[in-house]
Amino acid sequence: MTAHALQYDPFLPTLRLVAGKKPSVDDIYPRLFDAILEQRIAPSSRFTEEGLGESFGVSRSVIRRVLAKLSHQQVVILRPNQRAQVAAPDAQQARQILEARRMTEITVVQLACAQATSAQIRQLRELIARERDCIERNQRGPAIRLSGEFHLQLAAMAGNAPLAQFLNSLVPLTSLIIAQFEAQACTYCAWQEHAAIVDAVEQRDGNGAVSLMTQHLDHLEAKLLSGDARKSTR
Repeated sequence: MTAHALQYDPFLPTLRLVAGKKPSVDDIYPRLFDAILEQRIAPSSRFTEEGLGESFGVSRSVIRRVLAKLSHQQVVILRPNQRAQVAAPDAQQARQILEARRMTEITVVQLACAQATSAQIRQLRELIARERDCIERNQRGPAIRLSGEFHLQLAAMAGNAPLAQFLNSLVPLTSLIIAQFEAQACTYCAWQEHAAIVDAVEQRDGNGAVSLMTQHLDHLEAKLLSGDARKSTR
């Protein structure tokens, strides 16, 4: 696949047939993000609104809204008069992003411990179950995306909109870095580690939750950097 070619997932055009209507932004976003994470759309590749619109059976305006969301999350690069391009972060960017996440998510998990409701805890556990199922089915893209959504949902539970918005600019990009740096990315944000964090939040164990989150992000950083080192020697 060349830098200017887009390899479409064969099930994308069937989405509107399954749904019985034209798919919405919320329908298209996870499918397109999964394709990027699974590198069916390769790093640095470019593509057009028209091409995506044809695959999904929707107008350019709908695709434009999906790309705008991915651009806000730094997953896709949009420039005037140029085709949209998948971002390709390097090791230095990965390190900086994880440093920012570590500082932010320590506060997030403390706030979540203080005010999480039973319903929110249940939602987190349902999300972890979906993540685990994708890992067991070797559905790499959805597993990475759901792993990131766990952190975003935890941030929403914290009740601090600026923190949640900040993480929304970091977590999807981290998912892209995981997908690009290491073939076995599904092992990184292990569902077991997420489950342990939820247990601590449910018990309102702030210190325990902070320790588990720190270890979780430390594991992620260590594996990403070691994966990059292996990649650089190939």
